[in-house]
Amino acid sequence: MAERDVLYIRGEWVRASGAGTIAVENPATEQVQARIPEGTAADVDRAVRAARGAFPGWAATSRAERRDLLRKLHDGLAKRAAEIGETIAKDVGTPLRMATRIQAALPQTDVQTYVDLLAEDESDERVGNSVLVREPAGVVAAITPWNYPLHQITCKLAPALAAGCTVVVKPSEVAPLSAYQLFDAIHEAGFPPGVVNLVTGYGPVVGEALAEHPEVDVVSFTGSVRAGTRVAEVAARTVKRVTLELGGKSANVILEDADLATAVKVGVSNAFLNGGQTCTAWTRMVVPRAKHDEVVALAKKFAEGFTTGDPLDGATKLGPLVSAAQRDRVRGYIEKGIAEGATLVTGGTEAPLETGYFVAPTVFANVDPDSTIAQEEIFGPVLSIIPFDDEDDALRIANNSRYGLHGAVWSADQDRAVAFARQVRTGQIDVNGGAFNPLAPFGGYKQSGVGREMGRVALGEFTEIKSIQL
Repeated sequence: MAERDVLYIRGEWVRASGAGTIAVENPATEQVQARIPEGTAADVDRAVRAARGAFPGWAATSRAERRDLLRKLHDGLAKRAAEIGETIAKDVGTPLRMATRIQAALPQTDVQTYVDLLAEDESDERVGNSVLVREPAGVVAAITPWNYPLHQITCKLAPALAAGCTVVVKPSEVAPLSAYQLFDAIHEAGFPPGVVNLVTGYGPVVGEALAEHPEVDVVSFTGSVRAGTRVAEVAARTVKRVTLELGGKSANVILEDADLATAVKVGVSNAFLNGGQTCTAWTRMVVPRAKHDEVVALAKKFAEGFTTGDPLDGATKLGPLVSAAQRDRVRGYIEKGIAEGATLVTGGTEAPLETGYFVAPTVFANVDPDSTIAQEEIFGPVLSIIPFDDEDDALRIANNSRYGLHGAVWSADQDRAVAFARQVRTGQIDVNGGAFNPLAPFGGYKQSGVGREMGRVALGEFTEIKSIQL
């Protein structure tokens, strides 16, 4: 069993103030694979004070100095890529190939983005007789989830550091082990003491202590709507900036002139990526009523090709869900879908393997767009196929959600698809399978959140603007 029984504060690995520990399970084996400290509010205070003490010096560093340290961090992550991929496969259940190609690689891209941006010249903006100056916002609390445990840290950490902020990271206690590998790389890179700190623990304790701490200037949170609204509520007491990325229920709209086989195949793969534990997953497949049955047959074929098994096995395409609680939650939604009258095409609640938190790849047809499985974020390998009557109906269904994070539209006529995409109220949308762009702003409309991550736009979340009148 691995022991990561320390926190990282002021440039050193230190003991937590309390004796409590949190068990970390391997979801494929159901066995405890590590224990981490159960941090306390006192640990948060130590970490925040370390970050506050380091802030003036870090804010005063040159772009070249920050760039050099971020480049070293990138190289440290690249050196550990294979190890990180295996860790996340065991921690989250992501199949190893995907864990290496996405979970371990994307954090490197996150960091490299700001290495590149810091190489550009920075000039102040003039507006009339004013000079507009961007300054580091201060101490940042980064509170992150378990589904993409390293990327969700680096997409906050890298722009915050590039902007000149200091950071306290609180990773999910469910899948925290890659965060320790990140901090090994941070320590190796030689960041000044206190610039980056790590406190592990439970959200209601460590997360809330960070959100309410008077010396924290910015809270960047990714997670559920319930937890995010709580973070915003607590943070409001000290009037600090809060950015929230809270999830989605994305529609994959396949118009009648689309290449059906391609759109369905890509759509199923997207819905089941990372076991469906992806906030951008296209879990609503919105299709022409006349082609509904043809789509259902294709979706069934592609879904049943998602081999379930050990994430370390190269043949596995669908690993376990991250925990017993998540497995049970997803099964509950499948039961709800059946009870509300949707047609179960494949999958269901029966466990595909005796050991591990597995859920079979599941497809529902003839789904009512107002039903539970079409409205709530399931966060598992469950796809709902929803028929539409005409393009206006398709748009209505696509926008019939309290979320607005991501989506897709397919058509043989790209101009038609783009025109449709412009009317869907989401922060991102892919046209005919357009590739994910890590330089583009990422975030959502409605209850999917507030603010944007990634690329140049993310720097603005970690800066203040000062107007100097001349």
